[in-house]
Amino acid sequence: MQDAVLAMLAKEPSHGYDLHARLRRSLGPLGESMNRGQIYVTLARLEKAGLVVCERADGLPERPERKVYALTPAGQQRVAAWLAEVGWPKPDLAEFHLKLAAAAAARLADPVELVGAQRRELLRRLREAQRAALAEPAGSGAGLLLEGVVLRLQADLRWLAACERAWSNEVEGG
Repeated sequence: MQDAVLAMLAKEPSHGYDLHARLRRSLGPLGESMNRGQIYVTLARLEKAGLVVCERADGLPERPERKVYALTPAGQQRVAAWLAEVGWPKPDLAEFHLKLAAAAAARLADPVELVGAQRRELLRRLREAQRAALAEPAGSGAGLLLEGVVLRLQADLRWLAACERAWSNEVEGG
């Protein structure tokens, strides 16, 4: 969550309410259960870590001044590192989806290129898992586990192909 919030701030400084709304929109139905308080806790942790700064901004007459958060140079470096990360498998695919959405929204990176980097990493891991599975004796417990790893990686590769199609259409149509 922290990295997604930082990436959203890379587009422009924002207040917590706006960040919450943008994250919920990016996640669609999966974002419905996102707690607004979680955003404020995350922002406080990021501020304490020196990744964001908080400034007071004048509000509307019916609303008092608001806190607006912006990235520090350290926050910008962390966003760049997060976008370059190609670790997989992720237990939460929503994080990768947010990475693509935030990268596109803030024009930090091409989502299709991020998908390509992930695909290359998955293909490397798939080759390793297949080699290891072939080396296992038939019917071994480790062989069954390796088969599960191979099936999971294949499913993740199909999902990445769907992501690439969707983001390619978005880039062409956007």
